[in-house]
Amino acid sequence: MKKPSPYLTFAGTIPFIACAIMITLGIDAVIALGTTAEILSAYGLVIASFMAGAHWGNHLSLTDNNPWAVRLPIFSNIIALLLWLGFLTLSSAGFIWLLISAFIALLVIDYGLRDAQIITANYLKVRKYVTLIVVISLVLSALQL
Repeated sequence: MKKPSPYLTFAGTIPFIACAIMITLGIDAVIALGTTAEILSAYGLVIASFMAGAHWGNHLSLTDNNPWAVRLPIFSNIIALLLWLGFLTLSSAGFIWLLISAFIALLVIDYGLRDAQIITANYLKVRKYVTLIVVISLVLSALQL
């Protein structure tokens, strides 16, 4: 049986795309969920924190002499904490720009992990496409808020 992770990863882009479309169409809120910007911000925070957490998990299996054993927990904590603080303090548009930066930073880290043979080239390929979809959706949203 094939692993479901690539399909789930691509499915995770659906809320980003849907929010970008709603913002473009001028749909400001979804009943019982909140404003479209709040929905997008909260979902982006969850997904980016999840990705940072995946990096944290990767470091647990590394030997002490691997440089990523030190880098990953530091980078993942910095990214997660900056996002949380940004979520609490920034405007919706400001936070979405922070999310864009975080998703790009997480992808850059993944390139390093692939070069160090910690993640596979196939995983990185999926991450590149998904990050592109997410970043385009976020940029479209941020430009309209």
